[in-house]
Amino acid sequence: DAKKKFEEDKAALEALCKVMKDILDNKVEKVCVSQRLVTSPCCIVTSQYGWTANMERIMKAQALRDNSSLGYMAAKKHLELNPDHSIIQELKKKADANKNDKSVKDLVMLLFETSLLASGSVWRIPPLTLPEFTE
Repeated sequence: DAKKKFEEDKAALEALCKVMKDILDNKVEKVCVSQRLVTSPCCIVTSQYGWTANMERIMKAQALRDNSSLGYMAAKKHLELNPDHSIIQELKKKADANKNDKSVKDLVMLLFETSLLASGSVWRIPPLTLPEFTE
């Protein structure tokens, strides 16, 4: 029963995942639906062979670091969505209505950056400024 619900959620959010991946471009490797999330709308996880947020922070702090491997290992992040969260459901409605709407892009970026912050990741992009969301 849970597996059937997950497959339905996955199919329902497939278009939203594609829109979010297009907006986030190379910031994440993929956007997918999660079974693990209960209270938060989304989270950032590392791929199976990628560095954790803590390991990434440690490697960036190394004095004699190798920048070539740093970029390769740090780039493997997945954004997992909670299909039952009201924010994700509203974002789906907005994206279905008009995927090129500025509010869709702003909300996707806000969710991504909040997830980065919550996961302990190092900011790789400049943080959004408050005026962008108070317009």
